[in-house]
Amino acid sequence: MKLVRVAAAALNQTPLDWSGNRQNILGAIGVAREQEASILCLPELCVSGYGCEDAFLSPAVRETALRVLGEILPATRGMIVTLGVPLFVGGAVYDTCALVDDGEILGFVPKQALAGHGIHYEPRWFKPWPKGVRSTIRLDGRDFAVGDLYFDCGGIRIGFEICEDAWMASRPGASLALDAVDLILNPSASHFAFGKHEVRRRLVLEGSRAFGTGYVYANLLGNEAGRAIYDGDTLIAAGGELLAQGGRFSYQDFQVISATVDIELSRTSRAWQSSFQPQVTPAPGSVISGHAPPAARPAAERPQRAAWERSEHIKAEELARAVALGLFDYLRKTRAGGFVVSMSGGADSSAVACLVALMVQFAIVELGQAEFGRRLSHVSTLGTVRDPRDAVGALLTGVYQATRNSSAETRAAARGLCDALGGQFYELDVDDIVEKYVDLVATAIGRPLSWERDDVALQNIQARVRSPGAWMLANVQSALLLATSNRSEAAVGYATMDGDTSGGISPIAGIDKAYLRRWLVWLEQIGPTDHAPIAALAAVNAQQPTAELRPQSAAQTDEADLMPYTLLDAIERAAIRDKRSPLETYLLMRVEFPDYDSDQLLVWVERFFVLWSRNQWKRERYAPSFHLDDANLDPKTWCRWPILSGGFQRELEQLRAEAAREKKS
Repeated sequence: MKLVRVAAAALNQTPLDWSGNRQNILGAIGVAREQEASILCLPELCVSGYGCEDAFLSPAVRETALRVLGEILPATRGMIVTLGVPLFVGGAVYDTCALVDDGEILGFVPKQALAGHGIHYEPRWFKPWPKGVRSTIRLDGRDFAVGDLYFDCGGIRIGFEICEDAWMASRPGASLALDAVDLILNPSASHFAFGKHEVRRRLVLEGSRAFGTGYVYANLLGNEAGRAIYDGDTLIAAGGELLAQGGRFSYQDFQVISATVDIELSRTSRAWQSSFQPQVTPAPGSVISGHAPPAARPAAERPQRAAWERSEHIKAEELARAVALGLFDYLRKTRAGGFVVSMSGGADSSAVACLVALMVQFAIVELGQAEFGRRLSHVSTLGTVRDPRDAVGALLTGVYQATRNSSAETRAAARGLCDALGGQFYELDVDDIVEKYVDLVATAIGRPLSWERDDVALQNIQARVRSPGAWMLANVQSALLLATSNRSEAAVGYATMDGDTSGGISPIAGIDKAYLRRWLVWLEQIGPTDHAPIAALAAVNAQQPTAELRPQSAAQTDEADLMPYTLLDAIERAAIRDKRSPLETYLLMRVEFPDYDSDQLLVWVERFFVLWSRNQWKRERYAPSFHLDDANLDPKTWCRWPILSGGFQRELEQLRAEAAREKKS
């Protein structure tokens, strides 16, 4: 046997937070050393932070990253550690990972495949390193190898796949296997999305099996830069078998897992593969030598998933835990005094308030009350709390702002939920303010406003009047106002700008309304693993979604204004995610929703495309939203669309003509 103890760390980094990032790296190295690991894989660009964006192009930022890298080197004595930094080579910037051995840099391996789709814009700042190319870079008077390298550390060969490298069809691991590499290290910055953990798990397991290697996967943790949330997924595998797996959505600054890999066993397995044709003579300059890591003791590895990850309601669990962690880091890193939610008694604002309460519960369970208070020590009101309910009261403020069109049911639902969660609750009557604005405008234009003629204006003024009071409460408490708009509303612009879209962040803007309603039923009746359901949501879930902006006699509901939410979300997926034309979308909806009348479907499909085109300006103005689904509508992280466009006029004419021909036949 040839045993080596390897480790992977999840780090909660912040772009350009040099001291905080350095502290987390040093902490992870210390824990890995305690676990007797001799090789430690840290996440991608962990020194600078992954989300530095255009700052990567700053020479000062890159120079500081290298200085901080130098400050970390002494802590790596007796270990092999990966440290990610942006590096300027030959006139361009590269996303690189340094392999450090016993306090010395052996070389830099740049990323070969850049993520330039969806949430990622890496090609804006970095260049992809060409396969098979090696060079040198001079730093502080010394030359270092940089390029498509692997490392021979006392007979143990170590190679890299950096995040996106492992997701491409011709991943570097295939070439590394031909060079008989024993360990592949994958420093990643792989954002959370529903179901993505299972994809990563398959990549790691299949990589270790197909390449006949040990495979160590490290990832970021938490809300690093504002929008993307990282679940801290860390994995260690060998020969297609999972040896260790880290917990996800932790509130710690870092987490470390370790496992013992039998190098000889992997070599034997690879040698047995008839398809394995080794590169007997390595390419010149492709191998860098280092020290041999110390031999490890045999260890039985028994990776186990957390109880919640074994739940049949995994998507609901992930939503609760991802947004809660995102809110915690946003609160901690902005040093805000808490959160304010304009609670209408409806699904959206209720979901946001519940997520704040879940944030408190999850964090205190993991960290303990004392550490929770220390991590949020800037919130003065937390100093006297003694239990999670009191902590919710210190961090969550709900406000219900009534007009004459508000109902007793929504008022009671908002108060009942906020009281059940433990938050502070205020009621403000803003009807007089609404009427003053209406009278001011009516006087100015010389005629009274009426629902028959001025429906949209009379609805919107109620939503907008609520914004200043909510913002004022947030300002008084040095808190963050949370916007409550959802993804379905964003798709068709069914939201009042500077009204219900008001806020510093928009936690549920990536969640469609149909799923959000199902999630609230789950939260009411089942709840997260090891946490009680929130029974007070029954009053919210019993209602039909309504803006309550028209007179109650109008019996206004969202779906009557728009269309059924399940249909709206299906149209959005077909039209925006899958890029189908209006006609293709209509034909698909007829198959997916056969119970709807074809004429009504035609109206709804056309309505979607018209409203989508008309309301891109609203989506551009939404508060920053959390990225939760790898097909969201955020124009800053996923879905680009022109503010001004032809509005599908030609395509909709084609749709109407085809529907008319079909009806005649």
